[in-house]
Amino acid sequence: MNAIAPPAPPADLAASTALPPRRGPTLTDRMRPHVQHALAVTIPPMLLIGLLMAVWEWASSGPTASLPPPSRVWDDAKELILNPFYDRGGLDKGLGLHLFASLQRVAVGFAISAVVGVALGMLVGSSRLAMRALDPLFQVLRTVPPLAWLPLSLAAFREAQPSAIFVIFITAVWPIIINTAVGVRNVPADYRNVARVIRLSPFDWFLRIVVPAAAPYIFTGLRIGVGLSWLAIIAAEMLIGGVGIGFFVWDAWNSSNLSDIIVALVYIGVVGFVLDRAMALVGRAVTRGTSEQ
Repeated sequence: MNAIAPPAPPADLAASTALPPRRGPTLTDRMRPHVQHALAVTIPPMLLIGLLMAVWEWASSGPTASLPPPSRVWDDAKELILNPFYDRGGLDKGLGLHLFASLQRVAVGFAISAVVGVALGMLVGSSRLAMRALDPLFQVLRTVPPLAWLPLSLAAFREAQPSAIFVIFITAVWPIIINTAVGVRNVPADYRNVARVIRLSPFDWFLRIVVPAAAPYIFTGLRIGVGLSWLAIIAAEMLIGGVGIGFFVWDAWNSSNLSDIIVALVYIGVVGFVLDRAMALVGRAVTRGTSEQ
């Protein structure tokens, strides 16, 4: 009962051994991982692009070179790069306006193909009778090259704008149908058994089970479709004329302006990359990260 209590440390010793107050992370500490990640992502491709530009400059600087080097492309197309939205009337427009016209066609054609493709894919994937009736037709039609549809669409619509939109639609709809149908057919058997046990109505089965389970496949088809749409409109606009990035490339070729063609190809590649990444981000957000990246 008379335990001897340990002696209390001197007041000045306790003060000297006390831990300093813990400092919270500063703004610099919080930003450091993001900056390091950004540098790790951007520096390697920038170095590779710089290396390729140097090789291109060296290879195209000879007297017999047929392609202009990057320095000459910059000199020839400086106004096109720095002022992409000029409009001098008629077809003399900047690359930004040509890109905007092409993106409008892609938006309309791809939206139609997404609605029709998802609907038909759901039908083919959920109905064995529909699959047997429609799948052989789809397999034949999807092998037809997109530009082969252009003469038929020009004859049917008699105008360039709806013909180009139809080519986009017929190009993008097949991967959307196929991926949606595969997603519906691959709904796990456990989900089907649970739905039977709790007696889900057909509407609830479709809305709560089929759509979420098939969503990653649907967005994979949409991502493929938007890429094919961008490829198809460039080729179609070379033939139908008018305003559009495809027509710009073909017009520059007729004018023997290779520098403008090179700049336009860079624009086409960047826009195609942005479209692909945008669709991937939408798919990841909707499917909560389960769609293909």
